[in-house]
Amino acid sequence: MRRTGIFYGWWIVGAAVLVGLYVGGIVVYGFTAIFEPIVLEFGWSYAAVSVAASLRGAESGLLEPVVGRLVDRWGPRRVVFAGGLFTAAGLLLLSKTTSLAMFYGAFVLLAVGMSSCGTTVLVTSVANWFRARLAFATGLALSGFGLGGLVLPVMVALIARYGWRDAFEFLAIGALVLILPLSLLFRHKPEEYGYVADGRSNGKSTRGEADAAAAPRGMDDLSMGAGEAVRTRSFWLLTLAFTFYTATIITTVTHVMPYLSSIGISRMQASMVATAIPLCSILGRLGLGWVGDKSNRTSVCIFSFVMMSLGFLCFAAVSSTGTWSLLLFVLFMGVGYGGVTALRPALIRQYFGRGRFGSVFGLVVGINAAGGIIGPPLAGWSYDTWGDYRVVWLAFSALSLAAAGLVLASRRHMPERRPTVA
Repeated sequence: MRRTGIFYGWWIVGAAVLVGLYVGGIVVYGFTAIFEPIVLEFGWSYAAVSVAASLRGAESGLLEPVVGRLVDRWGPRRVVFAGGLFTAAGLLLLSKTTSLAMFYGAFVLLAVGMSSCGTTVLVTSVANWFRARLAFATGLALSGFGLGGLVLPVMVALIARYGWRDAFEFLAIGALVLILPLSLLFRHKPEEYGYVADGRSNGKSTRGEADAAAAPRGMDDLSMGAGEAVRTRSFWLLTLAFTFYTATIITTVTHVMPYLSSIGISRMQASMVATAIPLCSILGRLGLGWVGDKSNRTSVCIFSFVMMSLGFLCFAAVSSTGTWSLLLFVLFMGVGYGGVTALRPALIRQYFGRGRFGSVFGLVVGINAAGGIIGPPLAGWSYDTWGDYRVVWLAFSALSLAAAGLVLASRRHMPERRPTVA
C-alpha cells in the first residue's frame, strides 16, 4: 500500500462517510418518504407498513453479531462489497412490489445490506485504526448517516416526479455505482500495513502517537471476547441503554413525517424536519465526540441522553405550542442523538478493548435491534388506535432519561484491567 502524507485511517473514515450517507439516507431516513405513498396505493394500515421497519431491525439484530465476527476474521472490504449487492437487490425488489409479502421481502434484503455495510462494519473498521481520537474519528465516520438526511428531499422529489417505483430503480443503480468501488478502500488492522493506531509508522513518533498517549488510561488494557463480555454487569447496563436509544431513533425517523402530517404540517415541511434531524446530529457526532475524547466519555454520553429527552418533550408539544417547538426538537434531539452515536462504540471499546471489538460491538448492536423491532409498529398501533402520537414521544422522553441512568450505573461496574491479548 503506497504511503501518502495522510494517515490511511482517514481514507477509511472518508469511505465510511460516503457509504453511510447512501445506505443510511435511503434505508434508514428514506423509509419515511415512502410511508404515505405506500399506504395510499395499497391501503395497508400504518402498523402493517411499520412492520417493514421491524423486519429490517429483526434481520439486522440476527446479522450484526455474525457480521462483527466476519469483520474480525476477514476484514471489512468483502463484507462491504456484499452489502452493496444486497442493498441494490433490496431496492430493486422494493420497486417491483405488488404485495405485502414482496414489500417485507425487500426489507429483509435491505436489512442484510444495511448490516453488511452499516454501523458495525464501519465502526469496527475505524476502531482498528484509531485510539486516542476514536470518538472523534467514529463520529466523523458515522456523520455519513447524518448527511444521509440530505438524500431524503432528493427521494421526495424523485417520488413526486417519477413515482416511488422508478425512484427506487434509480437508487438501486446508485448503490452499485457508489458502494462497490468504495468497498475497495477499506483495510483491516493497521499492523498488517506497517502502521499502528492513530498514525504511527516504522517506529517513528508522530502526532498520532502523542495523541494516543493522551487517551483515557487503560483504554486498551482489555481484549474481551463476546462470551466474556456478556458475563459482566456493565455489558448489560450499556446494552439496555443503547437498546432504548435504538428504539427511540428508529421509531422517530420512521414516523416523523406521518406524525407531522397528522397535525397539519405539509409533506414538504415535514420532509425538511426529517432532513434536519440527521444533519443536526452531525454537530453531536463531531462536537460531543471531540469532547468525549478530551474528557469523561460516560458523562458526555449521559448528557447526550438528557438532550434527547428534552427533544422528545418538545416534539410532543408541537401541536399545542406551535412549530417553534420543532426548532428546539431538532436541536436537542439531533445533537443528543449524534452524541450517543459517536460515544456508543468508544464506550464499548473503552470497557471491553480492541482485540475482539467487532464481535462485542456486533453483539451489542444486534441486541439493540430489539428496540428497532418493537418501536415502529408499536407507534403505528398507537396512532391506529388513538389517532395520536404524543404518548409515544412522552414515553421516549422517559426512556432517554432511563438510558442516562443505566450508563451512569455502568461506570461502577467497569471490567478489571488486564494485559491485551494479541
